[in-house]
Amino acid sequence: MVVRGHRKVSMRRQCELLCVNRSTVYYESRLDDSDAIRLMRLIDEKHLKTPFFGSRQLAHWLSEREGYAINRKRVQRLMQIMEVRAIAPRPSTSKPHPQHKVYPYRLRGVAVTRANQVWAADITYLPMARGFGYLMAIIDWHTRMVLAWRLSNALDARFCTEALDEAITRWGAPEIFNTDQGTQFTSDAWIERLKTNGIEISMDGRGRCFDNIFIERLWRTVKHEEVYLHAYEDLGDAREHLKRYFDFYNDERPHRAHGGWSPSAAYHQSLQEQYGVAKVA
Repeated sequence: MVVRGHRKVSMRRQCELLCVNRSTVYYESRLDDSDAIRLMRLIDEKHLKTPFFGSRQLAHWLSEREGYAINRKRVQRLMQIMEVRAIAPRPSTSKPHPQHKVYPYRLRGVAVTRANQVWAADITYLPMARGFGYLMAIIDWHTRMVLAWRLSNALDARFCTEALDEAITRWGAPEIFNTDQGTQFTSDAWIERLKTNGIEISMDGRGRCFDNIFIERLWRTVKHEEVYLHAYEDLGDAREHLKRYFDFYNDERPHRAHGGWSPSAAYHQSLQEQYGVAKVA
């Protein structure tokens, strides 16, 4: 985590090492304001319904429909902190880390028909009663099973690699792993783990969040069925609620893509068909 006032390592260098946007750190204290937290939640909810809305449309909607005196620049600042972006292509925004390699999208035209063929990961904003956090999840593309997840109050790469390590340890390694071009997923630590395990790397095209459509749908489901129904006090409270929800999502919630089977049942059935035995975590 970033240490303010460190004698030897500057804030700029700490953010570079952790792959954290400095704006996230600098604006943190300002977000204790309850009005900013409410605005971020409204932006998050609206983004799920209309992901094509940019800062201009969101500012107009907040002003005209929700009654907030807010300009576009403030909406842009809040969206930057939340890591929320419109799905429309952008000419020069949302760039990956300039020193990190970006990999091509490798799933166009690929038929994903079995468990552990393709995994995907993403990070989403998590509203809480006091402040906010980030939720990261890894899913099996074919069965939609959530293989691992983590919470953090900072956008560093560490909580992502921890989830990746857990998923590989429990379920083995996929053939292909798809993410967006965020700095957490282009970081040396993340890429090294994928290469070490012989995993082919795939990344969404810029401005093409629907390249990772299944995890985008997961966020919509999780937020409407769990997150927005509870006012999490802090990350500890959120972790307890989300653990119960993901257990329910994996083991009990029927999924139409598999004829009403739960993601967990579909995942283990697929492994049974491939290898004659389902892996037990």
